[in-house]
Amino acid sequence: MKKWTFFSIAIIFLVSSVAAFAQDNDTISNSKKKDKVKDGLNFGALPVVSYDSDLGLQLGALVNLYHYGDGSRYPKYDHSIYVEGSWYLKGSGIFRLYYDSDKLIKGVRTSLDLSYLPDQAFKFFGYNGYEAVYNQGWEDENSADYKSRMFYRTDRKFFRAKLDFQGNILGEKFKWLAGADVYDIKMAEVNIDKLNKGKDGDLLPSHDSVPGLFKQYKDWGIIPANEVDGGTFTVFKLGLVYDSRDNEPNPMRGIWTELVLATAPKVTSTMDNGFTKLAITHRQYFTLVKEKLSFAYRLGAQFNVLGHTPYYAQGLMYYSRMAGAYNEGLGGGKTLRGIQRNRIIGDGFVYGNLELRWKVVHFHWINQNFYVALSGFFDSGRTIQYMDVEGAFNENIDPGFSNTTDYFDFGKEAFHSSVGAGLHIAMNQNFILAVDWGKALNEQDGDTGLYVGLNFLF
Repeated sequence: MKKWTFFSIAIIFLVSSVAAFAQDNDTISNSKKKDKVKDGLNFGALPVVSYDSDLGLQLGALVNLYHYGDGSRYPKYDHSIYVEGSWYLKGSGIFRLYYDSDKLIKGVRTSLDLSYLPDQAFKFFGYNGYEAVYNQGWEDENSADYKSRMFYRTDRKFFRAKLDFQGNILGEKFKWLAGADVYDIKMAEVNIDKLNKGKDGDLLPSHDSVPGLFKQYKDWGIIPANEVDGGTFTVFKLGLVYDSRDNEPNPMRGIWTELVLATAPKVTSTMDNGFTKLAITHRQYFTLVKEKLSFAYRLGAQFNVLGHTPYYAQGLMYYSRMAGAYNEGLGGGKTLRGIQRNRIIGDGFVYGNLELRWKVVHFHWINQNFYVALSGFFDSGRTIQYMDVEGAFNENIDPGFSNTTDYFDFGKEAFHSSVGAGLHIAMNQNFILAVDWGKALNEQDGDTGLYVGLNFLF
């Protein structure tokens, strides 16, 4: 699949400020540069322009507006509104509105997310990590083993509405968390006719001639018939959060730890059974060189504690606060960078990220505060609770099936690891353009990944 992302290559950083409500006052920071205190309204914007040979041209933009009030809490903001809209001409896209504020309700932090994320080529590699064999040649048109560029893909229509609240228990560091998420997820085989429309050559093979992995999992009964089309469900969350970070967007010191219990009752879903997950995430930050160099790590685990989670909900991850459009993994730009997105799917998993962050330079431009940071990282994770693939396979497959080792390697799950580097450009400490490049250390996880978006990973 050929893809050129002008947005990624050029890293066009468009920023502007609304000065009607703002005054710029100098304040001395611990760095050699002075940060200008921001008040009133401020925003940053980025274009989205790319091309994919199967999905077509992508056009869009994202805007993040911040209101700093009278500036007395800068770099903390009173209100943040994030809007993103991008669309591939053949149907995939991101449409998202995110609002975050601790001023809307006195003493309570409120976060609202509304997202519609249609994906004509959503990645699907099977379950339980390395127990599901990934054959790179099957989707590489230059390989002698080529089957289809869409072999490891499905069509997914994903809608999410999230409303979360946090409030203080003891002081400002120990907090309670409560919230609810509504999901509507529709799954189908990739629409090959739609992706081939308007193309003179390089056509994708039909499902009849080359059935993709998703279709085979359906035929083999690994994906139950009552789950194959997706479903609708509501997740209710309760949790505890400890947060002593000195700066939310890029801390130099502190701890951010949370425990979240998420339950999806049968009565508020189209599932035959409900499920309950327990998610634990610990993040810690250390200053190595004052105002310049820091070390950060994140350790997380998520377990299935009750019920049965349908396959289309298995990848969802539960946090107190989202850093991007997708709250799922493992694999990809928000969990294990350089590893194929959704490569590791199971009932339960663990993961970790280690990262060095170096603020190379601070400067002022167009009346805004900027810094440029470089990072190096190591990411790793694996399944620890397994989905029953082997039992379903043995029950439903013809004993004469001779290609088992092409699809399954039962008992082989281990840690999936990657290394990489990142570039971050921050405006007024909150609007942070992030470019991360990761390299998978095992060819079963893919090759490399380049991710352009906003914010540090954690």
